[in-house]
Amino acid sequence: MKDGFLRVAAATPDIKVADCDHNADEIIRLAKEACKGGASVIVFPELCITGYTCGDLFLQKVLLDGAKTALIKIAAETAKCNALIVVGLPFEMHGKLYNCAAALNKGEIIGLVPKKNIPAYSEFYEARHFTPWQNGGELSQKAEIADGLYTLFGDIIFECKEIPELVVGIEVCEDLWVPEPPSAKLAISGATLICNPSASDEVIGKGDYRVQLVKSQSARLVCGYIYADAGMGESTQDLVFCGHNLICENGTVIGESRKFTTGITYGEIDLHRLVGERGKMNTFPCRKKVGSENSFGEAEFSIMPKNLDLKRRFEPMPFVPTNKTDLNIRCEEILTMQATGLATRLRHIGCKTAVIGLSGGLDSTLALIVTVHAFDMLALDRKGITAVTMPCFGTTKRTKSNAYYLAEAYGVTLKEVDITAAVRRHFEDIGQDEAVLDVTFENGQARERTQVLMDIANKLGGIVIGTGDLSELALGWATYNGDHMSMYGVNASVPKTLVRHLVAYESANTENAKLAEVLNDVLATPVSPELLPPSDGEISQKTEDIVGPYELHDYFLYYLVRCGYPPKKILRIAEQSFEGTYSKDTIKKWLTVFLRRFFSQQFKRSCLPDGPKVGTVTLSPRGDWRMPSDACVRLWLEDLEK
Repeated sequence: MKDGFLRVAAATPDIKVADCDHNADEIIRLAKEACKGGASVIVFPELCITGYTCGDLFLQKVLLDGAKTALIKIAAETAKCNALIVVGLPFEMHGKLYNCAAALNKGEIIGLVPKKNIPAYSEFYEARHFTPWQNGGELSQKAEIADGLYTLFGDIIFECKEIPELVVGIEVCEDLWVPEPPSAKLAISGATLICNPSASDEVIGKGDYRVQLVKSQSARLVCGYIYADAGMGESTQDLVFCGHNLICENGTVIGESRKFTTGITYGEIDLHRLVGERGKMNTFPCRKKVGSENSFGEAEFSIMPKNLDLKRRFEPMPFVPTNKTDLNIRCEEILTMQATGLATRLRHIGCKTAVIGLSGGLDSTLALIVTVHAFDMLALDRKGITAVTMPCFGTTKRTKSNAYYLAEAYGVTLKEVDITAAVRRHFEDIGQDEAVLDVTFENGQARERTQVLMDIANKLGGIVIGTGDLSELALGWATYNGDHMSMYGVNASVPKTLVRHLVAYESANTENAKLAEVLNDVLATPVSPELLPPSDGEISQKTEDIVGPYELHDYFLYYLVRCGYPPKKILRIAEQSFEGTYSKDTIKKWLTVFLRRFFSQQFKRSCLPDGPKVGTVTLSPRGDWRMPSDACVRLWLEDLEK
């Protein structure tokens, strides 16, 4: 199980109602195919050995005996499958008929889990034939399949001997749709993967609701969820079944079949991430063992770990929705959150003045947009926003002009303070040769700009709005006590890849044609601190040439901090995500840079100004990330070298 990924499958066979032999053959065929495809857990629909739509035939002994015989056949024929297989069948126990899910492994029937919630409403008539399972105080008991062949029956949780993170729980169809699904107790008892053999008929709108239901349950329980749906071959006398298979992980759909099809749907569950996420949550209950309240009987199964080529897709920009509509919604929401955070702070301190260092670059443009929105929320005069442009050695005509155009378009106050003379005097004071373009040359300008902003804010009775973004904080790409410092950092939890889309969203939604033109030019301008002299009037210091592509660093940041992935796992999925864009060696090079900078620059993040959290990743020492500034990167680099 390389890097914690486990391939699973939901399979819908093309059945014949009440023809157990035919159905067994179809199940065996698909089980072998899924096993050959690398699946370690394979789930089939509810009552698939007989068909869900048998009606009163469920009361016929011939059918029930045929189902048992077929189950034994399936177990025997799949004995060489390196997988846990879950199939549905009717099963009689102590004179009562139960709708069961059977768990098969290496030729053995290791358990039967009966359905707890039997629907008898609308189109459902299950209560006419089946008894809802109530354990009556016994977690599980022995059930006889055939002469001398017994298995566990009842409330069971299935544990993999070779993969401790793989703990499987089973609930059947309607069990998921009730107010208290069994899967909740299964998760508390340690289940990381829930299997649901289902026969959910299709009506208009039900498919979308089904997706939301499975997604939300997997998110609530921080688990993987396999939902296998009945399809072709079920009786269409009154209902239609569409084989809508779903595989979800912690709120995300990672596998979904096209409706009205049969066959196999695959997905790769990240067990390590699920266990890690549960470990972070102090509200997720500790696992309940046998004998405790709401616990389950236990059965072991065996799956030898498989190192497979990863088929699961990881988007190259995890902070940016791929769907245009979703992206627009997110941009609107983030801008509103940023502006609300700033507006709340301004109102709380009774401040009607804000000061921004406006370079004409991407981050300062976003900070200006947010500040304008905040002032509009509070019905404050935009003239109370003072945008300060501070040209020096590296300033280009392009960015300076854009700063002027932005200030004019938004109707804010613009102030130019040329800091060249002040920086030269400072260099004289400390003995810095202006011809030496070192870190002192660069940071001297950045700190002078911050001093100017702070003093103007004091003079006007306002606060300095920070412009630095999340990506820069992760890399430490900020001058300590320079652009690193402000009185409220509106971009502090917005990564660079998302900053671009926020500015583009503002451009697309303004009615001011000149403003849109300027915003688009800002987007087209190379990212640069502009601290080194231009080359032929153009920006010579391009950030991504120095620290690497921001799209890679944002990717590394998300999977390191949000998902807790080790570097070698990040490298593996990044190869797939950026195939055709960056080579493995290039990704590894910049991942090494990211790790070194992320660890060495923590001291800058330990004293960040206030700023609003808008996404799932933030590096505020008062929020989601607490890390010692003296932490060593060695183990992470060694992991990458593996």
